[in-house]
Amino acid sequence: MKAVRVMMAGCLMFGCVAAKAELRLPKVISDHAVLQRERPIHVWGWATPGARVKAEFHAQTRYAEADALGRWSLYLQPEKAGGPYELRVSGDGGEATVRDLLVGDVWIASGQSNMEMPLQGFGPGTPIKDGEKEIAAATHPKMRLLLVEHKSSEYPLDDLSTTWTECTPETAKSFSAAAYFFGREISAKENVPVGLIDSSYGGTPADAWVSLDTLGTDASLLPAFASRATFANQQTDIRALIAEEKREDDAARAAGKPVPSHFWHPDEAPWRPAGLYNGMIAPLAPVTVKGFLWYQGEANSGYDRAPEYERLFGAMIGDWRRHFEQGNLPFLYAQISSYDSPKEYFSLVREEQRRVLEVANTGMVVTLDVGNAHNVHPADKQTVGARLALAARHVVYGQEVAYEGPLFREATTEMGKDGVKAMRVWFDAGKGLTFRGKAASGFELAGADHHFLLAEAEVEGESVVVRSQAVPLPVYVRYGWSSVVPESLYNAAGLPASTFSSEPVPSR
Repeated sequence: MKAVRVMMAGCLMFGCVAAKAELRLPKVISDHAVLQRERPIHVWGWATPGARVKAEFHAQTRYAEADALGRWSLYLQPEKAGGPYELRVSGDGGEATVRDLLVGDVWIASGQSNMEMPLQGFGPGTPIKDGEKEIAAATHPKMRLLLVEHKSSEYPLDDLSTTWTECTPETAKSFSAAAYFFGREISAKENVPVGLIDSSYGGTPADAWVSLDTLGTDASLLPAFASRATFANQQTDIRALIAEEKREDDAARAAGKPVPSHFWHPDEAPWRPAGLYNGMIAPLAPVTVKGFLWYQGEANSGYDRAPEYERLFGAMIGDWRRHFEQGNLPFLYAQISSYDSPKEYFSLVREEQRRVLEVANTGMVVTLDVGNAHNVHPADKQTVGARLALAARHVVYGQEVAYEGPLFREATTEMGKDGVKAMRVWFDAGKGLTFRGKAASGFELAGADHHFLLAEAEVEGESVVVRSQAVPLPVYVRYGWSSVVPESLYNAAGLPASTFSSEPVPSR
């Protein structure tokens, strides 16, 4: 008993070594995780300051030492696809074992609600095509899912609150449908495990996903703060406005009339510049990944935001690449779709997205033909995921597959047989051009005054000739410039053309 009392006194005076030990891994390295194949695998965490840490994984052993703040980091040698494996980390009296790890490809999917939209949809009025059937079939042992919790922060966070899960009907139903369909296709085509990280948040603008490191050091991005100021000023009367709308709804119900529609009111916090980067991307930056998927733009379609989207989105791509420190990581994105929104500028956002293709190692998929004029959340996410997978197979995996629809290259002016000048539009990925829909429409011409009018269009080989009696001296041509594009131009691969304008700075 005396010996026990002496030991207890010693612990109280000096602190037991075991109590001091604090060995911890980030939640992104948890049971069921996927580690990126064929690249150095980053393992990091926290321990007692100065502790010597040992990591053991699949016949590898590596060591690290915790710094004065208890942070430690090490890299494992690249591994081929495989598993399941265990990772054992120990040091200074602590130990952590992570089980059921696969080695494969890790993709981060992000954006707003069309990326966030889960397999179970957003409710009865906003379903996923064949949703119940897709959920029932969502058992994929070689796919793993990590659903990041919504979180906006004033500063970069270093950890998440959620962990990896196996892909089952129960876990998949709440996961991004577009990312799920992408991952399912890649896993099947590449025959490797695929880890999908869904870090998306509906209704959020792109500037919320860019770090202050970039927003605060690039003067050309200041409009993001101006837009934030406009939005913040609108919040002054938001509670009173919502209360008034509720009174209108209650009165309509009491009178047996339909409830009136109201303008959507987004939450204020997620619109904070850099807030979602800090809360939902920064904790992922140490992870070794294959690339990024992005589906966003609707929240940047206001007339004050749309003209800045190319600059902002391009800056965001560079921002993420710098923070992940893995070179020019592939960045694949879905262009926003058709939607009847006359108070917003969807066409210009689509054009700004097309111009971001000038950024190296990017790929864009067009979704105009799978949109819904009356619902900003179209049900067909299978097509979106499949087209993103085609882009990945070509851009990332080096396969010779068609993944782009006709992409505007240049426009030239020529004299037609009827004496009216026309513009000939040349396309990349333009083999087998054809129109689908009611008519060959969607093209407009403008003269030097930049006033666009609808024009006739005719396919000739790998180009389209556009003419209009009302525009005898055409200077500019554009396509798909309405919010909803019911008729589409396709190539031989069955992929639709992107919205485009030949104007150096597109006019409103």
